[in-house]
Amino acid sequence: MSRADDRGLESGRVASWLRDAILDGVREPGSKLIERDLASEFGVSRVPVRDALKVLEAEGLVELRPRTWAIVREFTAADLADLDEVRQVLEPMAFRLAAERHRRDGLDRLQLALHEEQDSAAQDDPIVSRRAAADFHEIVVELADNRLLMALMQSIRSRLRWSLVQHDDLVHIADEHVALFEAIRDRDGDRASELAYAHVDSSRRERLSHAASLHAAPVSLRDDPPHP
Repeated sequence: MSRADDRGLESGRVASWLRDAILDGVREPGSKLIERDLASEFGVSRVPVRDALKVLEAEGLVELRPRTWAIVREFTAADLADLDEVRQVLEPMAFRLAAERHRRDGLDRLQLALHEEQDSAAQDDPIVSRRAAADFHEIVVELADNRLLMALMQSIRSRLRWSLVQHDDLVHIADEHVALFEAIRDRDGDRASELAYAHVDSSRRERLSHAASLHAAPVSLRDDPPHP
């Protein structure tokens, strides 16, 4: 394996570690990410760390600063409203197509992710539950079997996973996923689409509740877009 290949593997591992730490809430918004410290923490040189930070910048999770550091991005109310608007267009389509096009093996994977989410939510394990919830959404996109839709959803994947960290009522979110799963299983595209649209709105309200529980400044929402 060439040195370039080694560097690519190392930067990929560092990016994965940092991504999980950010999305799981271990590294909070505004936290400094200093190349020298990260290189020491992960046992690599500063070059793959620098490459990893560039990857996370492209995903919208960090903001690079001059010299050799970055900060974990703080998403504004406008950022999150933008995400909600995009989700309310793309996710109903994804769930509709998944209901119409899924195969048995894909449905089995979706059910496994759902069971993991339910079990971990019942055990009050937020990290595992939120990761499983994110897996649920990503598997749905795979079941939709539309390459352009998959590329579009991939572009907001990290932002979507981050938004799931802002949920406290894990059982409620899991229950909504149960209803979505049943619509997909029954090949009811119309119901899957309607539930997905409502699910995005529910997710937004869960995020507001989470912010209030942290005594954060209230986040204003844009007016609900009309139902298509």
